[in-house]
Amino acid sequence: MKINPLGIEGAFEIVPVQRGDSRGLFLEWYRHDLFAEANGHPLRLAQANLSVSSRGTVRGVHYADVAPGQAKYVTCVRGAVLDFVIDIRVGSPTFGQHEVVRLDDVDRREVYLAEGLGHAICALTDDATLLYLCSETYAPQREREVSPLDPALGLEFPFARDELILSDKDVAAPTLAEAAERGLLPDYAACKRLYADLKS
Repeated sequence: MKINPLGIEGAFEIVPVQRGDSRGLFLEWYRHDLFAEANGHPLRLAQANLSVSSRGTVRGVHYADVAPGQAKYVTCVRGAVLDFVIDIRVGSPTFGQHEVVRLDDVDRREVYLAEGLGHAICALTDDATLLYLCSETYAPQREREVSPLDPALGLEFPFARDELILSDKDVAAPTLAEAAERGLLPDYAACKRLYADLKS
């Protein structure tokens, strides 16, 4: 596999090598040793999630309080999504910027995002199915949201706004500026300390 850093610190795109024949195909979608070499530490696996989304569904922007935060390693095993990694770490040189990677069941790419980064997806197909490996278990008291429709984020979805399907919670989420004003966003310096601890 090829593990390529994205333009936001702590985010990677992983491109697996697919080996196919008349029976089908095989690939490695996570290798702790190769990932640890690229990232400085392996993913601590605490929980694995599966989500299925209808075409036009937007999930996110989601993140968890740091510490401990929640790192995610995501792949799409059916259909296709746009996967957005958003830097919401106050003080980061790329604060407010995002990267987008298409995840699908053809190229079978994966995305990793470190603790403190925001995450959103937009399903391009019906029954778009994602698998997530997570570094921490779900803790509702630490879960946060920022509106994916915040113009300041500039997330571009390939559907008209009235075609998008969002949860009530995501619709009601604050903008990035509102979350910052309320002190809800991760602190870049705290995230850097956490990353250093994970590498030691």
